[in-house]
Amino acid sequence: MASSGAAANLWVLLGLGIAGVLLAARKLKRPARPDHGAFIARLELLPPPQPPPPQAPHPLTGLCFAIADALHVSGYITSFGSLEWAKTHDAETQTSPVVSALVDGGAVCVGKTVIDEMAYSIHGENKHFDTPTNPAAPDRVPGGCSSGSAVAVAGGMVDFALGIDSIGGVRIPGAYCGVLAFRPSHAVVSSGGVIPVAPSLDTIGWFARDPSVLRRVGHLLLRLNYADIRPPRHFYIADDCFELSKIPARRLTQVVTKSVEKLFGRQVTRVNLENYLASKISSLRNYSNGHRNGDSKFPSLLALCNAMRSLHKHEFKDQHMEWINSVKPALDARIVSNLSEDGDSDIDGCQDVRNKARLALGALLKDDGILVIPTASGCPPKLNAKELSSESYNSQTLCLSSLASMSGCCQVSIPLGTHDKCPVSVSFIARHGCDRFLLDTIQTMYATIQEQVEILAKSNVSSKQAMNEEAAEAAKEKGNAAFKEKQWQKAVNLYTEAIKLNGKVATYYSNRAAAFLELTSYRQAEADCTSAIDLDPKIVKAYLRRGTAREMMGYYKEAVEDFSHALVLEPMNKTAGVAINRLKKLFP
Repeated sequence: MASSGAAANLWVLLGLGIAGVLLAARKLKRPARPDHGAFIARLELLPPPQPPPPQAPHPLTGLCFAIADALHVSGYITSFGSLEWAKTHDAETQTSPVVSALVDGGAVCVGKTVIDEMAYSIHGENKHFDTPTNPAAPDRVPGGCSSGSAVAVAGGMVDFALGIDSIGGVRIPGAYCGVLAFRPSHAVVSSGGVIPVAPSLDTIGWFARDPSVLRRVGHLLLRLNYADIRPPRHFYIADDCFELSKIPARRLTQVVTKSVEKLFGRQVTRVNLENYLASKISSLRNYSNGHRNGDSKFPSLLALCNAMRSLHKHEFKDQHMEWINSVKPALDARIVSNLSEDGDSDIDGCQDVRNKARLALGALLKDDGILVIPTASGCPPKLNAKELSSESYNSQTLCLSSLASMSGCCQVSIPLGTHDKCPVSVSFIARHGCDRFLLDTIQTMYATIQEQVEILAKSNVSSKQAMNEEAAEAAKEKGNAAFKEKQWQKAVNLYTEAIKLNGKVATYYSNRAAAFLELTSYRQAEADCTSAIDLDPKIVKAYLRRGTAREMMGYYKEAVEDFSHALVLEPMNKTAGVAINRLKKLFP
């Protein structure tokens, strides 16, 4: 009897132990949901019949999409991320023009997706509808406010999805879920039939896994006619912005640098955006102390972020405080805390900063420039992490998103694989109104970018080699600085150092050739250019410099061949065209 009682107690203890393990497992691992919790409502809006031949079919034929639950659909209540909002509002009588345009363009709308409560946050959490599960990192937040749309695309449930972006609501979830995310220039896509958050900052953006889908959607919404693709001429990497990221800068920038060199035969330009903004927008100093725990290394970026947050809060209150005071909903504590913060900022001053930010980035980028920044300040935070309430985390993330939000520029977030098993990304920004140019650039570069991501992921480069590559890049940058100061021999020495550290980079040889030309060392310049071309047959500058060296040595026929080759690679290159005409006149 004693032994049977002991056995019974053992089974009880085992049962309690197993139950405890199961309870712990449920807390650690969220139960699988068939749609990752992305949708709050399923629906079906079907496109019109196809036009008869020989007319072309609808441009989005065969695609399906979802929309964030801030866009109206006739017959459905728009919940705006809140059950209390849904209870106090009637079903809509009209569908958002953007949604109608996509359906008329041939796509099928299949549902409405979860957003953060009142579209106010950037985290992707929602107590009313639960937080959608990030398919790329299930234990991490999906990012917000358009969390459900990003999750629906990342999970392969739709081809593309619409979201709303005021302070990062499309770009941040795109980065956290590892998909393409596009924020168009402010006010170029209709905001009709959408619940406003902060009208000066609001845009309707979209997500996709495929750059061609991203571009097709953009061409329809932006009402673009066919035009030849215009290649970018300048890439500016904002080094100081990459200092804000917890991801190693080289992990992000190397992919872009190598892709630009391979596709366009160009070098990227390094810029300090902090200093540039300070020189162009003097009024930023008025917003340097608007929030706690700002990073004093980047006062201008932080000030731009503070101005954006002030404008966002002010306009949100203008739109929704009457409803909040009337209904008294149980809002998320972080929203309540933010809205109740003391002090009203100079909103006219914020708008002035916004206008000057657009002018400043427009002057930097012009019509053919791309600014490269991290999309977010690091990997997506873990679910329920204290980091989500951290002022430091929010400020750093919003510093990056404030550049496009305040300038009204267009921005696309591009996935770059993973770091510590989490998605990472960079963003390209083009000036306001250059949406076609930015969409075309992504279409052109995406395959090469992903190819470089794979090369980086698969390479088992030793730590010494990695250090050598980094040191070589540093030597090249010092060589560039010496060249600009007309210290030709010093530049040659520094480029030589870079080549010794890493002799597989065409740019190092081409740059040393440029310095040799200034020293009238034409034979060395020719040899360096040949080495550069052997490494990269598309490096235009090497053909131009070798052509110049050969012309100076009297090899006119070979010089014409080099200049002609440069013109084939870059038909609009004026230097090559002028040189060919000069040589043909001298030696017909």
